[in-house]
Amino acid sequence: MPENIERRVQSVRLSKGRAIVVADAGDMRPEEREVLEVAYRQALEGVEGVEEVRVALTADRKRRRIIAIGSGKGGVGKSTLTTNIAVALARQGHKVGVIDGDIYGPSQPKLLATENRKPEAQGDKLIPLESPHGVKVLSMGHLVAPGKALAWRGPMAGKALGQLVDADWGDTDLLLIDLPPGTGDVQLSMMADSKPDGAVLVSTPQDLALIDAARAGQLFEQGEVSIIGLVENMAGYECPHCGEVSDPFGQGGVEKFAKALEIPFLGRVPLTLETRQSGDAGKPPAASDGKGAEPFHAIAERIAAWLRGEGI
Repeated sequence: MPENIERRVQSVRLSKGRAIVVADAGDMRPEEREVLEVAYRQALEGVEGVEEVRVALTADRKRRRIIAIGSGKGGVGKSTLTTNIAVALARQGHKVGVIDGDIYGPSQPKLLATENRKPEAQGDKLIPLESPHGVKVLSMGHLVAPGKALAWRGPMAGKALGQLVDADWGDTDLLLIDLPPGTGDVQLSMMADSKPDGAVLVSTPQDLALIDAARAGQLFEQGEVSIIGLVENMAGYECPHCGEVSDPFGQGGVEKFAKALEIPFLGRVPLTLETRQSGDAGKPPAASDGKGAEPFHAIAERIAAWLRGEGI
């Protein structure tokens, strides 16, 4: 029997022995719709007073929002940020999925504790994996043997991303795409085939990273994708022994950059040992209520406000 058949019901009416069920099946394949219809008939046939059952399945599919998490430079902590924002948004009530768009260096299987698992397929669509943190996820890391290098040309990588986006995401209402660094074929394919609703840019505070972040921003602007805002990652390191805070990558550069370009500044995330250890263990800090979760939840709240059409 299909899952959540009660949730899909939009109305039930009984008139002169005839039960009429209207249900939402907009995100279901034809064969699943048939199974759902049979399930409603079986549930109502034999009920006292019901002589006939009619089932009307609507196709009013909810629009799924897509947010790209990008940077022009590698090593700025974009994947870790994507994971934690996704978990924070899920804890706020969103039904979130994460797509690992870094075809050549996927990180999400480890970050979301789904390593050594393979997604199933129904028809020509993959079924995303459920992570332990309430977030669905798909990555090339789930489809390729661990440690195996992918020697793919750009167009193949772009096509692979399209297959992950077109997977059967069910009732997921928000997809976060963890993009690879740069402005290459994967990004161009995404803009053409799965244009995001908005983009979040991630950078560390130093000038070299900001230059590359600016390039990524230009790509989104040229594609007419709204930039939701910028995040300053690895912003300060607090010594676990003495408590002194140092700034190995500088301080405040991203906020100044955002102000100069009149782009919202979403917040800063400090460089901590906890974040690194939690990521390696597949236990994102945002899944807890500790101090390490606070910056991720603050950024997620600003993104949620943007999704609601409110100011940041």
